[in-house]
Amino acid sequence: MLTFNDLIQACLAEVREIMPWDLAERMEKNPGLLILDVREPYEFEAMHIRGSVNVPRGILESACEWDYDETLPELASARQREVVVVCRSGRRSVLAVAVMQQLGYENAVSLKTGLRGWNDYEEPLFDLTGDVVDEDAADEFFTSRISPSQRRPGLEDRQKQP
Repeated sequence: MLTFNDLIQACLAEVREIMPWDLAERMEKNPGLLILDVREPYEFEAMHIRGSVNVPRGILESACEWDYDETLPELASARQREVVVVCRSGRRSVLAVAVMQQLGYENAVSLKTGLRGWNDYEEPLFDLTGDVVDEDAADEFFTSRISPSQRRPGLEDRQKQP
């Protein structure tokens, strides 16, 4: 059985990643660049890269295709276009790019480190009103909040053993 991290690693054999500074450069050089944010709508509404479009990972496949309720024409017509896929940490975006490659997207890449890394690189994030989100607020938003019930059972016991 594969774990989530195993699945990501398997996809990375076929998926190209770029760093936040590469994305900043690509944004300057290619005004036709499509930035696809695959986070959930509440995450996108809180903060996103200016000009990015939001298609949650759960509806990506149908948003990429014509003739579906979820079809996003800009995305469905972008198979030869440069597309950078972003998420919080760079994991969902790897899975998204792997699927997009299977659907014929020729120039889709994942943002390594995700929007957390984008924020760490001190690039701006915007809310729905177009205001810049404070970097500290973004740090807080991106901080993992794994509860004790979400942790692997028995992990604490194994860590205590000599």
